[in-house]
Amino acid sequence: MSVPTVLEKILARKAQEVAERRARVSLAELETQAKAADAPRGFANALIAQAKLKQPAVIAEIKKASPSKGVIREHFVPHEIAVSYEKGGATCLSVLTDIDYFQGSDLFLQQARAACKLPVIRKDFMVDPYQIVEARALGADCVLLIVSALDDVKMAELAAVAKGVGLDVLVEVHDGDELERALNILDTPLVGVNNRNLHTFDVSLETTLDLLPRIPRDRLVITESGIVNRADVELMEISEVYSFLVGETFMRAENPGAELQRLFFPERGVSVSGSTLD
Repeated sequence: MSVPTVLEKILARKAQEVAERRARVSLAELETQAKAADAPRGFANALIAQAKLKQPAVIAEIKKASPSKGVIREHFVPHEIAVSYEKGGATCLSVLTDIDYFQGSDLFLQQARAACKLPVIRKDFMVDPYQIVEARALGADCVLLIVSALDDVKMAELAAVAKGVGLDVLVEVHDGDELERALNILDTPLVGVNNRNLHTFDVSLETTLDLLPRIPRDRLVITESGIVNRADVELMEISEVYSFLVGETFMRAENPGAELQRLFFPERGVSVSGSTLD
């Protein structure tokens, strides 16, 4: 398992962070909180239902910053962004909770989910079962498992914990080897293909198109990163990829929900929160 240097640093910090959090709140306490949390909203089912209609199933991301780009959005109010996305036609939300590298927060996830009716994925670097239970305690409906960050045993363990607390799993791959591992180990229907090379940070939609023939039809392919215009969306739809995870393109727009609608639902041509899309 080859781990990119940036990812190595993030994972080392994440292990420290989990230890710090466990010292403050025990796993037993978290499990109690998870049982008391609002019922999951059905992240996978929402995406699958939309994609079956051959309509864009968009996971709209709430992200303030990233290691490669720095601060992406200065005016960052998660609950406002969530409402904007919902009005713009998002199927689900993705909320960054990593503090050190993405300027995220658990609170952002809670604020976003409380402001809308959409299912939410906790976008973070999952390395320990503690984080999975914590995600459900926060109210998340789904968690991300990044194949390049996990060995096979840990990946299977985290997926089992997620299932046990009622969370869906989105598994993220970057190449054919990671895809093979994911398909062999996990039964989740959600397979995310990240078009960003974690070694170079270059982005190519060809990554999704190259891996597509190797993904069984009973899995939902989610293309991640690199969707910036209508041509990108149409390229994917022609290839029968209907699910998208988009963050930076929306976050750089003055009105994220309006940008979502412009990219994915241009035929609607109506206003979102006062922004005309015609």
